[in-house]
Amino acid sequence: MSFLIRISSVPILFVSLAVSGVIFAKQPNVVIVMTDDQGFGDVHSHGNELIDTPIHDRIANEGVRFDRFYVSPVCAPTRASLLTGRYHLRTGVHGVTRGYEIMRDDEVTIAELLKSNGYVTGAFGKWHNGSQYPHHPNGQGFDEFLGFCAGHWNNYFDTTLDHNGKSVLSKGYMVDALTDAAISFIEQNKSKPFLCYLPYNTPHTPWQVPDNYFKKYIDRGIKDPKVACAYAMVENIDYNMGRVLAKLKELEIDDDTIFVFLTDNGPNGLRYNSNMKGRKGSAHEGGVRVPLFIRYPSRIKPNSKISTLAAHIDLLPTIMDLCGITDYQTKPLDGKSLVPLIDDKNTVWEERLLFTAWGGTKLKDSKKAIRSKRWRAVDERRGWELYDMKYDPDQKKNLAGINLNKLSEFKIAYKDWFREVTLEGFDPVSIQVGHKERDKVILEGHYAHLFPAETVRPNANQHGISYNGPAGWANDWVDNWISTSAYPYWNLNVIRKGEYNILLKYACKREDVGSELRLEVSNSFIKFNVTKPFKSEMLPSADRINRKEVYERVWGTMNLGVVTLHKGLTKLKLRALEIPGREAIELKEVHLIRKR
Repeated sequence: MSFLIRISSVPILFVSLAVSGVIFAKQPNVVIVMTDDQGFGDVHSHGNELIDTPIHDRIANEGVRFDRFYVSPVCAPTRASLLTGRYHLRTGVHGVTRGYEIMRDDEVTIAELLKSNGYVTGAFGKWHNGSQYPHHPNGQGFDEFLGFCAGHWNNYFDTTLDHNGKSVLSKGYMVDALTDAAISFIEQNKSKPFLCYLPYNTPHTPWQVPDNYFKKYIDRGIKDPKVACAYAMVENIDYNMGRVLAKLKELEIDDDTIFVFLTDNGPNGLRYNSNMKGRKGSAHEGGVRVPLFIRYPSRIKPNSKISTLAAHIDLLPTIMDLCGITDYQTKPLDGKSLVPLIDDKNTVWEERLLFTAWGGTKLKDSKKAIRSKRWRAVDERRGWELYDMKYDPDQKKNLAGINLNKLSEFKIAYKDWFREVTLEGFDPVSIQVGHKERDKVILEGHYAHLFPAETVRPNANQHGISYNGPAGWANDWVDNWISTSAYPYWNLNVIRKGEYNILLKYACKREDVGSELRLEVSNSFIKFNVTKPFKSEMLPSADRINRKEVYERVWGTMNLGVVTLHKGLTKLKLRALEIPGREAIELKEVHLIRKR
């Protein structure tokens, strides 16, 4: 079965895949909504009188609200744990850009598990666990994908999105368009069980939202435009979740659908967060405690509230349990099913420690924390702190120098845990080229490693190359390339030997034309001169406040010709042999297209 929707002038085809020779009884549908940078306090029913979230509040009131639910301090690690039921360090994810966000392709996701049990699977939004197949959503169990794979997107209006590995144009505000696609997916699969994953991209920056939402919060008297925009974005999310719920009711599958809402980390700014210490990026309570609401009318009693500690690692086993699927194979799970708590069976719940790690692959480098029922121990690279969360939930009094025995217990437990979850190491995940499912691979600039050092703009003259933006985040490019000793490179794993056409997306000022470059890969090379300038101009942006990330720009295309790639591990390097002007080129992407 197939169907067409149109979110732009480009039609999009969705294909419903059946499992050959197997007939599955109807099981509950699953809808998972995860928002980006929405904090615990960005919900009206969590005590925020300035924001309107009637659908958020309805989902919580008609199901179960987890009051002590924890995720990671930033996006990609949380997503890896949600998808696998495992701490992100086990999956290879230890950052948010330059390939550190890529989840190993042998991880077993909830989409793969449900798909193997007869579910049709779709994801609509921000992925952030790898962009090249098989790290792409289509390679991790999702039949359908519409959205983007990077850590954030440049423009939220009338933008270009990824549909199953191909670029399409969306129309209107991105969250609205993603919801349109999700609703169409639900309509076409209403007669079979489905997983609809909606990882919305807001309220992550850039600060872009339709006028009517923004005006409402400015008129409400909120003076900080960032806070007003964040609340406006959340209310737009609220509206779109309401659209999904209305469609489920219209199709008469509302009672048999598990609807999960959570967010990926604390708030991306200074705003109301229930008086908790910390925000996005922090290992303190406010950086990792977020909402979790689960609505399932045929199973879950309304107005339920659970204060037992729970985490992102628990959602995979919980959803599988609610779906009645118990015989499934994964890598060893860190999470456990929350269904006994949801069903209120008065079973003995063994207390446990929840661990947080962020910002490094070595024990000494990472921000770290342990949360128990009563305590939070935190080290944000400034020494360990200890807080009694029962009597001091706002973390006002550091007891590290008083309760030495308790802190020592936590430090030992953390060291043992960190050693165990990092046993597989963190060798760079190679980008696969020549996979049978993808003839085209794009090597983005923010995936490039820079030699001699991955530097930021202030040190460009010292090192001879840098990223354009402050940290090589998503959508960035290679810039300030002034030294013939410096170069970008990508780690590749060629799956199929063959001939590949090479394209560059680049910019070059007229006065810098003439550089001689050489592309080296798999014992082949192409030497070429930059003969044509290309002025890369910034596209119009609907930002309401200036951003810290790079802006979207138009890039030129340079066709380098064909190289033969041999099967196996290799590096693609782009070297500058001569730079007669100020710099070689600005490099946005390298495209490898396998010739059939």
